[in-house]
Order: sequence, then C-alpha cells, then structure tokens
Amino acid sequence: MSTGMVTIAPLRHEDAARCAEIERALFPGDDPWSENAFRSELDNGNFYVGAYADGELIGYAGLGLTDFESSVLTIAVVTDRQGGGVGRTLLRTLLAKADEQGLPVFLEVRTDNAPAISLYLAHGFEHLGLRRRYYQPSGADAYTMGRPANRD
Repeated sequence: MSTGMVTIAPLRHEDAARCAEIERALFPGDDPWSENAFRSELDNGNFYVGAYADGELIGYAGLGLTDFESSVLTIAVVTDRQGGGVGRTLLRTLLAKADEQGLPVFLEVRTDNAPAISLYLAHGFEHLGLRRRYYQPSGADAYTMGRPANRD
C-alpha cells in the first residue's frame, strides 16, 4: 500500500536499528524499545509494518494477535513527518489486519497525546479505562481504548 510518496510494507529485521533510533527520539522520558526488542517482536510472529519514504524507514506500527483479540503494540512516525497522514495509514493497515480475522482491537495511549487520541476516536475506538502511571519511568497515565470487531 502507498500513500503519496510513502510505501507501507512488512517491517524487516534490518529495520530494527532504525526503529530503536526513532524510539529514542520520540520517547526519551520513558523506556524506548531496543533494537533487540524489535527483533524479538518480529520473531514472535506479531504483525509489523513500516512506512518508507525514498527507501528510508520513517514510521512503523505493530499489532499483537491472538485467537480472540488484537492489540496495537506501537505506532511511531518521525517528528518531521507527523501530521501528514502516515500514522493514519499505519493504523488503517493494522485495523485491516484485525478486521480480516474479525478481532476487536485494544490499545493504550498517553492521556496527554491529543493527536493520537483524536486519530483513534476517528477510527471507532472508545475510552474503556484509565491506567495510572502506566508509562515508566515517566509515570504518565494512559487511556485504555477499544474498537469492536469488524466482521464484514
């Protein structure tokens, strides 16, 4: 799938170092995932896609899948490409995968991340609860959100 000059494709093991670099830039106050964490996620069979512009990884997203539900594990887009639809395209790719399997989708999002919350609400998610001090070490709170299964 492409959006403008951005291509969405399966995330590769060789992208792990770039993913970790993006994590460190976007989430310095919390516990950013390491290169090994990304490799492990790919090895565990979770569904991960990358957003590529001119061959460079500019974002990624992951979805954990079970027989009964799915969970958005991460969505990240480099700062200078945020607000341009890359995150929306990544989310829609994850939701399409969940919908293929008829699974509800759950996620956690920082309570102070208004752009992400707005994106999720626009895609059928609802607030389900609040997790106090969910993100560490910052201690930031998270909303738990969910979207019912689309069984079309």
